[in-house]
This record gives sequence, structure tokens and C-alpha cells, in this order.
Amino acid sequence: MFTFSAPAKLNLFLHVIGRREDGYHLLQTVFRFIDYSDQLSFRLRTDGIIKLHNPIAGVPEEKDLCVRAAILLKQATGTQQGVDIFLQKQIPMGGGLGGGSSDAATTLLALNYLWKVNLSKQHLLKLGLQLGADIPIFIFGENAFAEGIGEKLTSIKLPPAWYVVLVPPVQVSTAEIFASKDLTRNTIPIKIPPFSVWQGHNDLELPVCRSYSEVAQSLEWLKRQENTTITAMSGSGACVFAEFASEAAAQAVFEHIPDSMAGFMARGLDYHPMQQIVK
Repeated sequence: MFTFSAPAKLNLFLHVIGRREDGYHLLQTVFRFIDYSDQLSFRLRTDGIIKLHNPIAGVPEEKDLCVRAAILLKQATGTQQGVDIFLQKQIPMGGGLGGGSSDAATTLLALNYLWKVNLSKQHLLKLGLQLGADIPIFIFGENAFAEGIGEKLTSIKLPPAWYVVLVPPVQVSTAEIFASKDLTRNTIPIKIPPFSVWQGHNDLELPVCRSYSEVAQSLEWLKRQENTTITAMSGSGACVFAEFASEAAAQAVFEHIPDSMAGFMARGLDYHPMQQIVK
């Protein structure tokens, strides 16, 4: 049995700068990895069968992103190998932290290594994009400035930071939010370099907060706290976060989260834990 981490991500800002003819929105964002992860374990099999042993409630196995990633890699390489997959979820679903995308990327990275099919990182990035726009960042393996639909990635250095993440008790529909009449789609593009992540914002916050009062309340509470460098919603929500320059500053806020709210503390990472597994 081989076990690997699938870390969550935060969007330090998320600008919607337009829309393609096929309906996909054009974005600019900064992705940051945090040390809050799902865990995936793999047991190799020789009969070619791909089996997820603990599927997520309400998600048919054939639609699970881990299973789809394994099947896609098998088809792309022609390998006759199979695998048993065991998924331990910690990252909340529908939270904007990229849990499902991270699980799929870890599956691609791990099986590329364990099956010894040895696809390049560029090839894996293309496979990942077939499954979802957020998957390439987890294969890319470094904090990044992203453009396009999230697939055009440029490595970026970010300072050490700690985060308090609040998890409102709702799952936000990404499709619903991107279709909202309240969504601004004409934010002026920024150029890299130079820019500051602290000057950004999340264009999806307004429609989410108008539709989900729990998100609005959590975000408002974080904005009242001291010593934050960024306070924002991640992705299309529901999770919101505050960034701090030190663990002590984050801990001071984390210890005073109201009983009506839930969340966690996490350290910002520079790299995906599996960054060195594929070139």
C-alpha cells in the first residue's frame, strides 16, 4: 500500500476578466497550497481492475474524479495494470478548496509513478485539464499565477503565511454562481510581473454572499479580526479565509472562532508534497 497527500488550495484572489465563446469564464487568480489534505492510498493489482473502496456518498463510482483519472491514465498509456484506491476525505466538498481536483491530480501523479508509465509533467497537465480546470495546478506543483480558465500557470514566490479557514455549513454550486446576474465579468486584467496579491479581490464573493448568508457572516467575522494581510473567499466558496504573517497571529484568531462557526488553521506551502515525483 502506498499513501500520498492531496493538499487543499486557496485562491488568494480571483478576477473574472471575460468569457470565451464556449461559455467558459476567463480568470486571473493566484493559487496557494496549504498543509490541509486528503489522503489517498493505492494498492496495485495485476488484473487491470480500477476499484475505489470507499466512494463518497452521493457520487457514483464511475463519476468519481479519482476513478476517472485512473481510467484516463490507463487509456493514455495502454497499461494493463489496475489499482485499489482508498480515499480519506478531510477537505470539505463544495468549499472552493479544490479537494476533488487535488484528489484527481494525486491519482494521476501517484499512478504515473507506481505503474511506471512515466508520462512527462506536460503530458499529465493535458490529461488533468480534460478532467477539470482546477486539476492542472496540483500537477504543476508550485504556487502559481493562473490565467485562461485556470490552466495557464506561472510559478510565483509567496511569503510564509498561516491561514484561518472558516467552513460554512453549505455547498456552493459553482455553475450557479458563474451564471449569476450579480457576477462582474469585466475586471481589468493585471500583468505579471509586477503585481501584489494583496491588491486583488474575488469577483465571486458578491453573488455567493447574496445567496448564502452563512458565507457572508463568516467573511464579515474574519474581516473584523486584527493582523490579517488578506481576507477573502476561496474559489467559488463556500470557504473563506484570513491570511496572517505568523502562526501566533493566526492562533490568536483561531482560538476565538464563535461556537456557531467551524474551521481550521493551516500553514501555507511553497510546493505540492508530490512536486518532485515527476519531471
